[in-house]
Amino acid sequence: MNLMHHALRVSTLAFMLHAAFGAGSVQAAPAQKVAKQAHQRYSIEQFMATTSISGASFSPDEKQILFNSNESGIFNAYTIDVKGGKPVPLTKSTSDSTYAVSYFYTDNRILFTRDKGGDENNHLYVRELDGTEKDLTPGDKLKADFAGWNADGSAFYVSSNERDPKFFDLYRYDAKTYARSLLYTNEKGMSPDSVSNDGKWIALSKTNTTADSDIYLYNTQTRQSTHITPHQGIASHRISDFDPDSRRLFFVSNAGGEFNSLRTYDLASGATAVHETAGWDLVGTHFSRDGRYRVSIVNQDGSTAVRVVEGQDEKPLSLPKLPGGEMRGITFSASGKLMAFYVNGDRSPNNLHVYDFKSKQTRQLTQSLSKEINPDDLVDAEVVRFKSFDGAVIPSIFYKPKGADVNAKVPAVVYVHGGPGGQTRRGYNSQIQYLVNHGYAVLGINNRGSSGYGKSFNTADDRKHGREPLWDCVEAKSYLASLGYIDPARIGIMGGSYGGYMTLAALAFRPEAFKVGIDIFGVSNWLRTLESIPPYWEEMRKALYAEVGDPARDKDYLIATSPLFHAKEIRKPLMVIQGANDPRVLKAESDEIVEAVKKNQVPVEYVVFGDEGHGFSKKKNQAEANAKILKFLDQYLKPLGSAQ
Repeated sequence: MNLMHHALRVSTLAFMLHAAFGAGSVQAAPAQKVAKQAHQRYSIEQFMATTSISGASFSPDEKQILFNSNESGIFNAYTIDVKGGKPVPLTKSTSDSTYAVSYFYTDNRILFTRDKGGDENNHLYVRELDGTEKDLTPGDKLKADFAGWNADGSAFYVSSNERDPKFFDLYRYDAKTYARSLLYTNEKGMSPDSVSNDGKWIALSKTNTTADSDIYLYNTQTRQSTHITPHQGIASHRISDFDPDSRRLFFVSNAGGEFNSLRTYDLASGATAVHETAGWDLVGTHFSRDGRYRVSIVNQDGSTAVRVVEGQDEKPLSLPKLPGGEMRGITFSASGKLMAFYVNGDRSPNNLHVYDFKSKQTRQLTQSLSKEINPDDLVDAEVVRFKSFDGAVIPSIFYKPKGADVNAKVPAVVYVHGGPGGQTRRGYNSQIQYLVNHGYAVLGINNRGSSGYGKSFNTADDRKHGREPLWDCVEAKSYLASLGYIDPARIGIMGGSYGGYMTLAALAFRPEAFKVGIDIFGVSNWLRTLESIPPYWEEMRKALYAEVGDPARDKDYLIATSPLFHAKEIRKPLMVIQGANDPRVLKAESDEIVEAVKKNQVPVEYVVFGDEGHGFSKKKNQAEANAKILKFLDQYLKPLGSAQ
């Protein structure tokens, strides 16, 4: 569900925005702009002709870049020349999404990961030089993740829960023979995260609650662990990277404040120091392979800000200025002569670029947006804020459709992110742009409990799910209605995962608020979801119990906040979309809410994809789901005879 998975580690901080920003910063409405009346509307097939790409790894000779692409309709590993040209697929799966991890250091073998139909039991594979594929982590019902290379590339690390489904151990694999050895056995819920270049230290993460965590250091020589983040109160600590010389561990923490700062732990002395601050959450940092560059990522009011410093004195590096979006996903070649990165904007999906430090030239390698779509027909997002029922300020990402006017009012959708603890951010979102292109205003709400806005804001939803966070969404409807160009009688709510739960909660607990709801693999019964947490989430189980509720001790509370037990109150049209192989929100969650709501004699549409899990990775399924969503909204949110 987003329901934490590994994402929980990176997004559980927040604060009450009205206290931090002050009432003067609240925007009553997005900036008014003269709407362009004429624009082209695009079909879902045209939107799906856009290619999604991610990841970057340089080949040993620095002539190729390895990345992921769904150009074929399903994700596979591709390579492209640093001088440009047509991407070449290295894997050709037609059934299971495949994601590239890395080139080997000395030859053109690659590592990649793949699961089966979205079941999330990923295995790590190698593609040999002759094109054959080998599963390096064979076995049933295990999950394995790549955990990094050693300093010279002679070995790599893999975490796997094959010994115990609840815990991930760390293995070292020889890069030539694939022979492996066990480096660390996780028996106390302290998961291995990073290994120092000298091989002496393993950084371990331990989750206490969704907002509180710790870091331990394991000495591979003495086989002893040291707790390096003792603290009072609630504080998050997350591992970033060891420095190239194996002298310090870099980590981010919000101990003593609202936002994450970058800190260091000296491996010799045990001294901890604040290294970098941002005024927002500093998400993490990483070093180039040669140690020359260090990259920091900042979550800045729903946008991504990148900082790069060079050398021991950490001189800020002047980054290329490119139009159309934010720089993301920076990767350096082994020599440090080249830098690969993505540019992503509201109207432009990820495009891969490469920068040559010697020539100071930047080359764009991909053109991801469909050739049939004019980006001028898409819209830029805007950060807006509104006051909720109790004065809390709720940050949101707003998309205003072209042509919206007080004399041509449009329908709207409150779009709720996953989580708990997720965040709606700036950047290209094909689903949102598709809806906006067809005349719907979309407000991506960051209700209380969202990450990115401080520790206090993030924890403000604990034990309040189905209540205060939901009331924020209801207030979002009031905010939209106040803009003047949105029809208050035609506002719906939709979301995936935890956002799907919020959709169901809105229809069940505030049935008067929204005209329609679209639940995408959302929780309907907290008791079942919390009791069926996948084994590999063991480190997060108690944390989820603390935030959402313990099914053994809080049964009555969980029944009271589960829409399934209140389905008789749902009277508005409902669409439910589900992946049959979802290990986080089981298909039964959707089956039962659909069956229960149908008894109310209200319209219910149910869409199930047999080859997907928690999230849809195949283009054909994305196209079908989005087309049906638009048709559903057109039927229930647009007035009869509307040409919008």
